[in-house]
Amino acid sequence: MQNKNLEGRVRRAIGQFWKYCLVGASGFILNLLVFWVMVSGVNAHYLVAATVSFGVAVSNNFVLNKYWTFGNPEGDVRSQLGRFAVISVTSWLLNLLILRLLIEDGNINSEFVAQAIAISLVTVLNFSGNKLWSFRQPTAR
Repeated sequence: MQNKNLEGRVRRAIGQFWKYCLVGASGFILNLLVFWVMVSGVNAHYLVAATVSFGVAVSNNFVLNKYWTFGNPEGDVRSQLGRFAVISVTSWLLNLLILRLLIEDGNINSEFVAQAIAISLVTVLNFSGNKLWSFRQPTAR
């Protein structure tokens, strides 16, 4: 019985991971699209563009992760949103730091490529924090 329970939990976690990857991909594309429009179309500074694109992507990701990835529609939205915001802001600050380092110190000439790299690097922090804290569900006893 215990082995079957573990197998079910592992299967569920793998399913959540794949859903999280799909949500992350949609947020990634949305982030880069908004970033590109801000830098190319509006001529915004890359840090301002990264901030705006982050906000759009985070909103998209919260809704999709809450209701689809982690299937937690009954969870307290305010608590989840607060925890999600803490993780997201931490990731955003780390993203800005990596972006700045890649462009200013790493001599990456493409702001677009640097942003794609920065987003990819902070993804692990996002998944772990959201799985274990933002959308954690009570364990069955």
